[in-house]
Amino acid sequence: MYIHVTGKNIEITDAIKAYVKEKVGKVAEYYDQITGIDVVLSVIKNPAASGKHIAEVSCKTNSGVIRCEESADSMYESIDLLAEKTARQVKKFKDKALGSDKTSIRTPEVEETVESEEVIES
Repeated sequence: MYIHVTGKNIEITDAIKAYVKEKVGKVAEYYDQITGIDVVLSVIKNPAASGKHIAEVSCKTNSGVIRCEESADSMYESIDLLAEKTARQVKKFKDKALGSDKTSIRTPEVEETVESEEVIES
């Protein structure tokens, strides 16, 4: 698995790259079918804009792609938010892919009652 970090309107330093690999790299622990992660960090240079630091991720898996985007006032904060959101989506993707046995909240559960027979020993 690879983690590729690129930047738009920002120079990617070794510290930012290491931080991204540390935070986003933990996502691979949740699902072993991830083949690669592409991270794009960008900065909006408009002084009137809020949430100027944007972090985007694309996790490539054997059966699809998981994409997330987060923005914040600090690049490190946006990376933290992105890592949390990506982890949630990867777990959800894994549950759907494995066909988990959890029941839906929209369908009522059918309760089975099992009648037991009493055995009288004589």
